[in-house]
Amino acid sequence: MHNVRRIVAGVAVLLAALAPTFAKAQDFPTRPIRIVVAFPPGGPTDFVGRLVADKMTKLLGQRVYIDNKPGANGTLGGGDVAKSDPDGYSLFLTTSGAVTVSPHLMTKMPFDTFRDFAPVALVTTVNEVLVVSPKLGVKTVKDLVALAKQKPGAVTFASTGVGSPPHLAQLLLDAAAGVKFLHVPYRGAAPALTDLLGGQVQVVALDIPVVISQIQAGNLVPIGIAGDKRDAVLPNVPTLAEQGYPNTNAANWYALLAPARTPPAVIAKLNKAVDDALADPAVHDKLVKTGATPVGGTPQALGTFMKAEYDKWGRVITANGISKIE
Repeated sequence: MHNVRRIVAGVAVLLAALAPTFAKAQDFPTRPIRIVVAFPPGGPTDFVGRLVADKMTKLLGQRVYIDNKPGANGTLGGGDVAKSDPDGYSLFLTTSGAVTVSPHLMTKMPFDTFRDFAPVALVTTVNEVLVVSPKLGVKTVKDLVALAKQKPGAVTFASTGVGSPPHLAQLLLDAAAGVKFLHVPYRGAAPALTDLLGGQVQVVALDIPVVISQIQAGNLVPIGIAGDKRDAVLPNVPTLAEQGYPNTNAANWYALLAPARTPPAVIAKLNKAVDDALADPAVHDKLVKTGATPVGGTPQALGTFMKAEYDKWGRVITANGISKIE
């Protein structure tokens, strides 16, 4: 009997200690929520973030706003959120590169992806599309590969930096096609795109939202989707796998993360808000028209997906002997 009383007393103390946490989670949110986007305003990540944040504001009854903190391939903003209080009021809208690629490339990371963050929801996936200038005379990936074989190491393949999705797309194509393109890294999509249009480089793989307007204007020719399926905004452009180059899925993605130890009830509320925002026809249609695919789903599914992506890119980076960046 004495032991039973001790157990009951212990449970009572535990419940009393947890009561404030439960109350906070139940009342959440009571003030504005900050979503850190680790890129400048105006880019595709910023566009997705603002669109979803505006809808979340209406769903949660508190302002959800974007805080742009660019730098270090997205890891600077991630470090800011990782050090924030785990209360759901500071979130990180990350790209795949910051949390599943950069840890394999940077000697000094401001966070540990799986220790310092709690998954909230996978927001969108974004296919990479290989584009060339019409002047190059290339219509398909096979045409591009044939050109690269005629001129080994001379066909220039631009990227947005070492280890970026465009660079990884190139490495996967190198391996699948048995060719070697000349990698030309840039500091972001804008200069890479400018030089492609100007003829300084010959091919680049970029997020579809970045290049769709140039494709529609006829300034660039899309020759292949570096994803696992065709994209709704470019339905007539086959994937690289369809053209005979398997294992070339370099799709980018944007996910919402919270600091580790954020209460599960708060995570659940945020997850529902993201899912409901993505299900809204206006939000859904705007994303699809730019080349982003709304996803959503559970925090657990996002955690499993991120681990698979982390392992995949680790293997690619190791196999290609890419050196770590100080």
